[in-house]
Amino acid sequence: MATPSADKKQRAALVYNPIKVDIDKLKKSIQSASKAAGWASPLWFETSVSDGGQGVTASAIRRGASVVIAAGGDGTVRAVAEALRGSGVSLALLPSGTGNLLARNLELPLTNIEHAVKIAFTGDDRTIDLGMVEIIRADGASEEHAFLVMAGLGLDAKMIKNTNTKLKKAVGWLAYVDGITRSLPELKPVRISYSLDEGPERTMNAHTIIVGNCGMLPGGLLLMPEAKPDDGKFDIAALRPRGPFGWAMVWRKVAWENGVLRKSAIGRKIIDLSTDVRDVTYLVGADLRMTVEGKPEDFQLDGDQFGAARSVHTWVDPGALTVKVPSG
Repeated sequence: MATPSADKKQRAALVYNPIKVDIDKLKKSIQSASKAAGWASPLWFETSVSDGGQGVTASAIRRGASVVIAAGGDGTVRAVAEALRGSGVSLALLPSGTGNLLARNLELPLTNIEHAVKIAFTGDDRTIDLGMVEIIRADGASEEHAFLVMAGLGLDAKMIKNTNTKLKKAVGWLAYVDGITRSLPELKPVRISYSLDEGPERTMNAHTIIVGNCGMLPGGLLLMPEAKPDDGKFDIAALRPRGPFGWAMVWRKVAWENGVLRKSAIGRKIIDLSTDVRDVTYLVGADLRMTVEGKPEDFQLDGDQFGAARSVHTWVDPGALTVKVPSG
C-alpha cells in the first residue's frame, strides 16, 4: 500500500495498550513532536481484548498514516507489525513492557520516551524481515501469525505460560525465573521431525527449539549471536542438554561464550580453540517445518503464549517491515 503523496502532510498514528501507558502524557509529547515536524494532527487508536492491534493498525493505514507508533508490550508491537506487513508504512516503537525485545535487538531507547518519540518523527527508515508462522492444532485447525524476534516450541513456551503475571509486572523479565521453576515438573525432551529449506526430513530430541529473526533475550542474554533482522534467514537454536551437567553446558554457551567471550577478539579465539558445546545445536535457514511426535507442545511468539501446536511451519518474509531508527 502506498504512503501519502508528497503534497499532503504526513501524519502519525499511535496504537497504544491502555494498561501499559500513561496516554495523557504520551499524547502531549506526540502532539508537540508532530507540530514541530509540521505534520498533520496525530491519530489515536486504543487496543482491546478483541483487537490486540491488527484491526486498529489497518484503520490507521486506511486513514493515511505514514508512521504507526506502537506503545505497549511485545504483544502490541507484534500485532501492529503483523498489520503493517508489506504496507510500506513505518513502525515506530515506544517501549512500554517488560521484554521490549525488538527495541533491544535494534538498540533503540528503552526508557527515554522523548527520544523515542523524536525518532518516530525524524528517524531513518530501516527495512527488516518478518517471521511468519502457520500453527497447526491437534484438531487440524490452523492459524497464521507474524513475529519479529523469536518463536519457540517446548520448554521456553512452557516457561512463558507458567510465569506469574503479577510477579512479571513487579520485577519485569526476572519473573521468567519463576516461570522456569514452575516448568521443571514438565521438564522432558520433545521428539520432533523437521525439514529445513525443503530438505530431507530429519528427527531430533530437544527440550526447546527457538527460531530467531533476532538473537538477544532480556537481561542481555545472546542466544543466537549470528542472527540479524535483515539477512533473509532465521537462526535456529535447539537446546539439548545431555547428562547431569547438560543445563550447565547450555548456560555456559549462552551466557559465557555468546554473552562475554564473543565481545572481544581474544574471547573469539578462545571459542575457536574450545570444544563445541553439543548441548546447543544451531541451524540456519529461511523455511522450517516441525511436527511433534506425541502430544502437542506449547508454542510462543515474541514472549506471548500461543497455545499447543501439533506442527509448525515458519518462514521468512524478507524486508516486509519498515522500522524507524535513530537518524544517521
